[in-house]
Amino acid sequence: MSDTAKVSIAPIPKDGLQELGEKNRANPADKTLKVKTVCERKFRSLNYARDLEPFVVDEPPGLLGDNTAPNPSEIVLGAFGSCLAVGLQANAAARGITLTKLEISLEGDINITSTWGTGELAKPQIGFTDVRVKVDIDGDASKEELAEMVAHANKWSPVSATLSNPMPVSVEMA
Repeated sequence: MSDTAKVSIAPIPKDGLQELGEKNRANPADKTLKVKTVCERKFRSLNYARDLEPFVVDEPPGLLGDNTAPNPSEIVLGAFGSCLAVGLQANAAARGITLTKLEISLEGDINITSTWGTGELAKPQIGFTDVRVKVDIDGDASKEELAEMVAHANKWSPVSATLSNPMPVSVEMA
């Protein structure tokens, strides 16, 4: 294969996507997702979703962790990137576009002076203050169509909406 030959990313089946859309339109109720987090040691936690092996979350040494896994904020960025990738794959399939490259780079600025509520509390800045995403995408469509698809995937991304829109969150003792 020459350096200029491009290999397609395995596409989502368009008929399966259409069936899923029809099923969701017929039953538009919200779906409840569940994850159980179990603290293993220090800041290392095991997170159980569905019947999958647990995914690990930890903190880096600079935040007193053991550096065995991404930290919670890195997981948020990864979830956002993965959600955009899913949306772009689905929209490419719906539009008949074959993708040959899809890489999403994310970075976010986060102020950690409050140190989880144990440090500076007078002026707490909690959460990301800015998130920047770069989508490197290529396929058998024009750059304009790909750019429109990226904007569309972001608009309809549940994780993008979660990061962008306020919502009620309740945390209580079990």
